[in-house]
Amino acid sequence: MDSPKKVKITDQAVGLKKAEHYCAYQERSQQEVRDKLYEWGLYTAAIENIIIQLIEGNYLNEERFANAYVRGKFNQKSWGRIKIKQGLKQKNVSPVLIKKALQTIDLSDYMAALTRLIEKKANTVTEKNTAKRNYKLQQYALSRGFEPELSSEVLKNSEL
Repeated sequence: MDSPKKVKITDQAVGLKKAEHYCAYQERSQQEVRDKLYEWGLYTAAIENIIIQLIEGNYLNEERFANAYVRGKFNQKSWGRIKIKQGLKQKNVSPVLIKKALQTIDLSDYMAALTRLIEKKANTVTEKNTAKRNYKLQQYALSRGFEPELSSEVLKNSEL
């Protein structure tokens, strides 16, 4: 069964209009928009012009995207700073903006989220040996992007 052919866009004005709708739906990084424009079949010169127009029209703003990404991944998915930073790097966000966006996370909220995450996981871990149990909990916290020193501190201070 053949999949329907994707319609290619060759007109820059049509591409701009479609990109405006794409950016208005949710915050996007420049790389996401660039990839989508290439997918639609536009050429490099047209793509760069559209990106410039989107920035000028305030449809595209990397700092706003980075802040929204950090907020969303921390609040909704309980990701740690390391995992969030990697996600932003994959979206080609500049290191300066990444650092600035990560500073918006309140340390007390961050520690509370880490503690909640470890306590929730501790209820499901059946390991009896304390050292192995703590190792599993710390590995879980690491897999969620939390720093090893913070997770070991939480494990020492809590009685799980």
